[in-house]
Amino acid sequence: MKRTLSEIGIVFVIAFSAVTIQAQTKTEHLFYYVNSEPCFEALSKNIDKISIVAPGAFSVDEDGIVWGTVDSRVIELARAHTVGVMPLIVNPGFDQPMLHRLLVNPQARSRCIATLVDLCVRDKFLGIQFDFENLNMKDRDAFTKFYQETAEALHARGFKLSIAVVHRTEEYPGPTSYHKWLFENWRAGYDLAELAKAGDFISVMSYSQHTRRTTPGPDAGLPWVRQIVEYFLKFMPPEKLSLGVSLGSMHWYTALDTARYVANARSWSDAIGYGRAMGILKSHRAKLQWNDEQKVSYAVFDNGGLFEYISVEDAQSLKAKYEFLKQFKLRGFSAWVLGAEDPSMWNVLPKVAR
Repeated sequence: MKRTLSEIGIVFVIAFSAVTIQAQTKTEHLFYYVNSEPCFEALSKNIDKISIVAPGAFSVDEDGIVWGTVDSRVIELARAHTVGVMPLIVNPGFDQPMLHRLLVNPQARSRCIATLVDLCVRDKFLGIQFDFENLNMKDRDAFTKFYQETAEALHARGFKLSIAVVHRTEEYPGPTSYHKWLFENWRAGYDLAELAKAGDFISVMSYSQHTRRTTPGPDAGLPWVRQIVEYFLKFMPPEKLSLGVSLGSMHWYTALDTARYVANARSWSDAIGYGRAMGILKSHRAKLQWNDEQKVSYAVFDNGGLFEYISVEDAQSLKAKYEFLKQFKLRGFSAWVLGAEDPSMWNVLPKVAR
């Protein structure tokens, strides 16, 4: 059956609209932001693929005094493109004793909460994200109360509250004294069920699987990430969980420790951006390899007889994690940090629906 030109035009418009819709997603893309020009450049160039920008902006002390600011360029750019701005508030230096003194002081908590509400009103933020770390397990209930009080105050004015939470795969500490230390100071202080109930969503820091304190290994191997997600989903629905994604790389090498009178060599690592990682690999004529089980890229190379190791988060590893979070129907992802990424990563991500 033949169609008229007008009918053909209607079919073309419908088909084009369908393609446009498929090229967009409602999956939430949260990107963390630090004050640097590479970070702002990445934000500017890829704003159409970002749902929320979360600047590391505010700090609080034991008296509840909040200080800090968000770059006015970020606020203006986000507003022009209907991107939510959700600044972070931290205990500076992840100071544990100071955080304890804040949590047990009702007047300090009230002062902090009132300031956060005023900042949201003044700058029209989407809301605030808590990034309180090095939280001792003994402060669990006090921290939960602080979060509940903040959520109630922000929600009353139409703002959101979320929290970045350190990774965890099980109820118990784990096999080593290192795991015990993580449990006491970085994991057990978060009441996941109550935090999920009070706030709008949780960004789980499902990265830093290996760090400068550990043996070399992936920053976020997918089997380990799966264990984290399965554990967290015991306490919250998937629409309240945002998967933490690392955009950077890690480089392990032998360093000379001159902090003591007698110099000692030891294994160490640095967090580096994708560009720096590629530069190191090229200078040593090393090639990336793909670990299909862990879904990460890595390289091992000789430097004067000592082996060095680089773990790289690139477009291929992001694609695997994006498919994974869609499989679990998670809210989206929270990526640390803009400016450190593999530039081809942006080709993996669809535009976000506004």
